[in-house]
Amino acid sequence: MSEDPQRRPRRETVTYATALGDGPVPRPRPHHAPARSEISEQTTLGHTYVRSLMRSQLRAALTGLGALVLLVGSLPLLLALPAPEAVVWGVLGVGVHPVVWAVARWYVRRAERNERDFTVLVER
Repeated sequence: MSEDPQRRPRRETVTYATALGDGPVPRPRPHHAPARSEISEQTTLGHTYVRSLMRSQLRAALTGLGALVLLVGSLPLLLALPAPEAVVWGVLGVGVHPVVWAVARWYVRRAERNERDFTVLVER
């Protein structure tokens, strides 16, 4: 049973695998990113990463606190001005809450952004 060389399927050597013909197959990501292992192993570099996150969170907290002190802390000066009682109660009852809410919202968004940036740094 000799086969005709013309009928034999042509052999091909695969030298570069592709995913569905779209291009190279992406390499699997390492199981632990280097920064994550630095943090979990508590190395000096890992300590620096965590300290950086803590510093940025502290900076955001102090900025929010400073804004509250300036805005809400100045209320006694504002209320010392001669004004009708209805204006005083309006400022205290209605005017303070949106300011506190806006500062709190800014702080939460800033803290979440700091954490998201840190996560991107660690998972890179």
